[in-house]
Amino acid sequence: MTQSNGENPQRSRSGLHQIRAGIQSRSLLAKKRVENIKKDEVKGFFMKNAFVILTIIAVITGIILGFSLRPYKLSYREVKYFSFPGELLMRMLQMLVLPLLVSSLITGIASLDRRASGRMGVRAVIYYTTTTVIAVFIGIVMVLIIHPGKGSKDEFTKQQQIEQVSPADAFLDLIRYAPVGILFLIAGKIVEMDDISAMGGQLGMYTVTVISGLLIHAIIVLPTLYFIITRKNPFLFIAGLLQALVTALGTSSSSATLPITFKCLEENNKVDKRVTRFVLPVGATINMDGTALYEALAAIFIAQVNDYDLNFGQILTISITATAASIGAAGIPQAGLVTMIIVLTSVGLPTDDISLIIAVDWFLDRLRTTTNVLGDSIGAGIVEHLSRHELRVNDLELGNQTVDQPEKKPYHLISPENEYENEKPTPDDTKM
Repeated sequence: MTQSNGENPQRSRSGLHQIRAGIQSRSLLAKKRVENIKKDEVKGFFMKNAFVILTIIAVITGIILGFSLRPYKLSYREVKYFSFPGELLMRMLQMLVLPLLVSSLITGIASLDRRASGRMGVRAVIYYTTTTVIAVFIGIVMVLIIHPGKGSKDEFTKQQQIEQVSPADAFLDLIRYAPVGILFLIAGKIVEMDDISAMGGQLGMYTVTVISGLLIHAIIVLPTLYFIITRKNPFLFIAGLLQALVTALGTSSSSATLPITFKCLEENNKVDKRVTRFVLPVGATINMDGTALYEALAAIFIAQVNDYDLNFGQILTISITATAASIGAAGIPQAGLVTMIIVLTSVGLPTDDISLIIAVDWFLDRLRTTTNVLGDSIGAGIVEHLSRHELRVNDLELGNQTVDQPEKKPYHLISPENEYENEKPTPDDTKM
């Protein structure tokens, strides 16, 4: 026994030495890579990811600028003028949506035979239904566990007011550039907030509950589904979507983000264009995971605020109507507030109480839109993986040369050093 006890410390020490040696070797390797980075490589990285970097900087700057201007108490008119560059971006993106949707669906269906498009459509619908039901379930579980509506309704005293729109607003609408626009969109919304202290208490707990549910769905559920089906790293796939996700966060519209989503999936993640142009337009219209989660959670929150006990049948009704209402929600900012009336009416809750959550809806709407875009994009990746055999057969039947495409490489957000290594001449080339 003493001999075995003496061997255990020795084994643990040798294990610690191995771990330390591994950490040291990796740190030395990382140090060498940093030292070997050339100026041209750094420049190439920033050129390649310029739009993503600028968009992230715009979001951070917009938040700082918005909170910096709050003490000046700008009037409604001044806020609207200040937010104009953001509105300009929104109008430009929305102008592209309808022709993009129609042309993408036409080209997507035309490039596939009837059998392949049918199977692809069935897979997309199954994915959309599954993720939406999971999202609703997560929202209901989170609100029942955290119980953010516990307390008195007297906390919600101030009602939201709707301002009149003047001809100046109509003129600005006619002349409605992405990072700059996103900066002013976010800064303008922060300046518009009447009272940040409203984020405390019940409304603050409601906000935390919604964010927690969305994070569980976006960081755990969707990547797990992608990994189980494709056996690929979901976070490399998500890294290629960063530009679209940041744009969704800034614009709060999955439809307006659609052009960027196409670009990220096709150029960064190398998803087949026939899949993206068939799946994404449908997904941007009917696949609203974040909205479904939000509506189910918000309906139960309003019931809790009114001290209204819901039985199992009413909770089931909320889950079904939230799923249906999310499918019918438009891909525009705060569309979920409109369809939430259906959910509240289904269980006899007062629809006027939607005003209780308007103060924070502008912020939560951006997060659920980002979740919606992530769900659509991961769905496109899953459908492409499941439809790869049909796509190959379709290529062969049509005599298409896309079957000879080079092996897809995962999207790398950091360090384009591999590209430079691939450009080095081979020994045969040097002999020539």
